[in-house]
Amino acid sequence: MTGSDGPHREPGSDVRAAGSASERAREEEERAVEQALALVGGADRSSRSDRSGGSGEPPSRGRDTRGRRGPRDEDLDAGRSSNTHADRSRDPQAHRSSDSAPYDGRDNDPRDGRAASATAPAPGSEQPPLPDRALPGDPAKTSPPPPSWDRARAVAARAGRGGPPTTIRLPLDRAPGHVLAEALGALTDLPSFDTSAMDGWAVAGPGPWAFEAGAGLLAGRGPAAALPDGTAVRIATGARVPPETTAVIRSEHAHVDEARGLLHARRSVVTGQDIRPRGQECRSGEHLVPAGTVVTPAVLGLAAAAGYDALPVVPRPRVDILVLGDELLNAGLPHDGLIRDALGPMLGPWLRALGAEVSGARRLGDDAGALHDALASSDADLIVTTGGTAAGPVDHVHPVLDALGAELLVDGVAVRPGHPMLLARLSPDGPCLVGLPGNPLAAVSGLLTLAEPLLAGIAGRPAQDPYRALVHAEVHGHPHDTRLVPVVHRPGRAGGRDHVAPLRYNGPAMLRGIAAADGLAVVPPGGVRSGTEVEILDLPWAPATPWTEGCFT
Repeated sequence: MTGSDGPHREPGSDVRAAGSASERAREEEERAVEQALALVGGADRSSRSDRSGGSGEPPSRGRDTRGRRGPRDEDLDAGRSSNTHADRSRDPQAHRSSDSAPYDGRDNDPRDGRAASATAPAPGSEQPPLPDRALPGDPAKTSPPPPSWDRARAVAARAGRGGPPTTIRLPLDRAPGHVLAEALGALTDLPSFDTSAMDGWAVAGPGPWAFEAGAGLLAGRGPAAALPDGTAVRIATGARVPPETTAVIRSEHAHVDEARGLLHARRSVVTGQDIRPRGQECRSGEHLVPAGTVVTPAVLGLAAAAGYDALPVVPRPRVDILVLGDELLNAGLPHDGLIRDALGPMLGPWLRALGAEVSGARRLGDDAGALHDALASSDADLIVTTGGTAAGPVDHVHPVLDALGAELLVDGVAVRPGHPMLLARLSPDGPCLVGLPGNPLAAVSGLLTLAEPLLAGIAGRPAQDPYRALVHAEVHGHPHDTRLVPVVHRPGRAGGRDHVAPLRYNGPAMLRGIAAADGLAVVPPGGVRSGTEVEILDLPWAPATPWTEGCFT
């Protein structure tokens, strides 16, 4: 029978159809799982069953058992829906960005979210056996959401302070840039004797003063005889003041009567004027500089004046840089789908500015075996990798860390750009690893979120003091995550307060904005209005070029 409600269905046909569709969906899901596991080096389903079903093999350490794997990049967007990635793939505009449009949460990272259809490693390539990985959308392997930006920085700082710092003694010429391991106490009085602060005349008693012709007292000479009342003697800056000296009269404030051999003062004389008394700056044993102070040129000069030939410092953290990605060029113009490596040249100087000793960047490509060997053989305090931190078929960082038994301390951060960043400890006494996203500005975000506080902790540096500044523009925020936006400081006009201005070209793959910046504004979820105070992260340098404001803001 047919009618307006449609053709007649046999009883139970809907149930059978639903069951058939469900079975087909399960079969498709199983095939997708098998393909994904094969792409990341995992075993087939039968071998996984053997490992978990009593074959004598230890159970696979899935990411669900450690709770360290955070949601994929796509799941952090717009309500963290599991359908977000699929929705974007149907939207041809999903990956377009605009510096002027409201922020839409689409900090996609093509280096870190490569399509699942990418080619698997060539047969015969040397790669270590990698354990199974949690797949997005698997309810049994859902991990907690990634930590907030503040929380991630606190974890990184605590990881850097994991043990007592090592102390070494370095001669003064090698100490700059290191951090003092101990407080510096003065080894002598400063100055160690009464000295003249000016070129002029040392006088005793009231004037006028009789003097004898001659060179007078020079710096570096031994003690002079006591100066009788009513007499004067020429004295140079830094020379030891004779006992019983009342004051030093500057040369320009003195009138010399050569004919009568008398010295007259053009101004009133105050007892002790222009004399630096012994111990004026410090007394022997007094604390001058606390532990944790960076040895700047000024600190170096103070230490030398106080009697030091060498300083107790914390060794600079040693950092290895591993650049991942087959698509990167070392020289020349981009071509044929290849792009220039921006992170390799940038990371070394940036990490040195953060106080690290950095080896030359090593380019490994997309080779899991090479990454495994590099991590296993490193003797650095910190390893920094670029790219490969998401769940694509050639994103090998997570599987290799699992194979090495590493502990993930931070796995994704609720920050844009740079949310796929991670922090791991390779072994209880081994180095840490900071995995940076492959996009340049996202990598800068990872440097300042995880690497900077970690290195400060290892080196014994004090944490950067947070401060806030007015922002003169509306800054769009992410719905759920913190956003880091390059800014430049501007002086206030007509008595107004100094402020920061957000810079254009702040997409995750862009460096044009950060090249002109002297800091990053920490924008809370939802954004801020013009005139709001925001936290500022200073960069370790200021722009060397006075950029034209109109080009960037």
